[in-house]
Amino acid sequence: MSQQTNITARTAVAEAVRDGRFDAFEQIVAPGSIDHDPGPGRMPGPDGYKALLGALRAALPGLHVAVDHLMAAGEELAFAYTSAGTHRGQLMAQPPTGKTVGYRDVQTSRFDSIDKFTERWGSSDEGGMLRRLGLAEM
Repeated sequence: MSQQTNITARTAVAEAVRDGRFDAFEQIVAPGSIDHDPGPGRMPGPDGYKALLGALRAALPGLHVAVDHLMAAGEELAFAYTSAGTHRGQLMAQPPTGKTVGYRDVQTSRFDSIDKFTERWGSSDEGGMLRRLGLAEM
């Protein structure tokens, strides 16, 4: 698999989140895909990504994801990105604040021989996001 193919697959994930087309995860994410840093109750495969990113997009409609830095090597892709949106829906059992927020993420992804996303390692500044929304103490 080429580095460009990995980049194209990652771009497809960001576009699916931005556009709310979570059915696209069936073509992008391998059924047994593993998240090495899952959130509570997170299931593997496309359904896990649909649930997680669907809830995030419901809380932050119009969610925008911008890739700040990207490196590809063989079957792996590492990238840093910024997510931003306005808190208009329930987020982690918290009511909407109406505040606009941005936060950074860093991830490494691995792809299989048929260009599907198979593994993810990552770190998100969810605590910082919650503090900026006034939903967690500083």
